Amino acid sequence: MQNLTKTPSFSSRVLLFAAALASSPACFSAAQKEDIPNLVGTWTGENNTYSEQKGNSSWTKTVEIDEQQGRLFKGHFAFAGGTKRFFGVVFPDNASFTWVGADSKGYNHGRIFSKNHVSACYVESGEEATVGCADLVRKKP
Repeated sequence: MQNLTKTPSFSSRVLLFAAALASSPACFSAAQKEDIPNLVGTWTGENNTYSEQKGNSSWTKTVEIDEQQGRLFKGHFAFAGGTKRFFGVVFPDNASFTWVGADSKGYNHGRIFSKNHVSACYVESGEEATVGCADLVRKKP
C-alpha cells in the first residue's frame, strides 16, 4: 500500500515560510510608520453638542496640536471655561484617533478624512452626560 502522507519538499517549506514572514506585521512597520498622518497644526470648524442640562449648543472650535511623535500627539483647545490640554494617539488604521485630558470626564474619538480634514466627537456619560462633534479643517500646519 502506498504512503499517502507526503512531506513537503524543502522548496515548498521555504516558500511557505517566506509567505508567512511577508505577511507578518514586522514587514510592514516601516511602511506603516511613513503612512501615519501628521496632525500637527491649527484646526478649526463648527462644533455641535447636546446635553440635557444645557440643550443644543453650536460654536466655532479651534484645536491646536502642538507636537506629534509617531502615533502619539498632544495639544490644547479653548472653551468657555478656559483652556484644555490633551494627549492622544492615532490608531494603526491611520484613519482614526482618540484623545483625553487629565481632568476630563469623557473621551474624544476622531476620524481622519484627508490630510486637512478631520472630525472629533466627544462623549461623556453620567450626571453631566454630553455628546458632540466638531468638523475640523486644518488652517495652518
